[in-house]
Amino acid sequence: MSTPISKSKLRAAMRARRRELARAFPDAAERAAEHLPLEVLPAFACFSGYHALGDELDPSPLIRRLAGTGAMFALPVADFADAPLIFRAWDSRDTPITDRFGVPAPPPSASILHPDLIVCPLLAFDRTGARLGQGGGHYDRTIEALRAIKPVFVLGLAYAGQEVEAIAAEDHDQRLDAILTENGYRPVSKD
Repeated sequence: MSTPISKSKLRAAMRARRRELARAFPDAAERAAEHLPLEVLPAFACFSGYHALGDELDPSPLIRRLAGTGAMFALPVADFADAPLIFRAWDSRDTPITDRFGVPAPPPSASILHPDLIVCPLLAFDRTGARLGQGGGHYDRTIEALRAIKPVFVLGLAYAGQEVEAIAAEDHDQRLDAILTENGYRPVSKD
């Protein structure tokens, strides 16, 4: 097995690859949502999605499918640079505000929720559930904080072509529980 490349080099390569995948597979988001086997997910009363930025795989079809279960829906909000994200209830009648990083988010008046299921964006993933994000550590801090108080299932949403052989995971990196792509659903082995 080859040695994983540095995270910064991998990020640069994967941003370019994700742009190519977005152009090559414009229906990937719908296909991924169709592949989600709801019956294998742990019970969830609240789930979070994300607002897709750039070439991130659009979670909207998946969010609609998960919302059909009757679970509450939340979006992440970055209030502080080095703090965990918070999740606020999203109501389509609300006017979004932008958070600290300019991402559309629910208004401060929206209730804070603690999701049981997090749909997580990423730049790359490997078969062990290691996830490469943008580099700020926001999701790692957030998932760690939530997992300290309750079980949380983390579903990585990506193009199949974002899979890499290995990611140099560090102790603070939080692993995915499953990965959903346009090619199917894959649980991550905890062995």
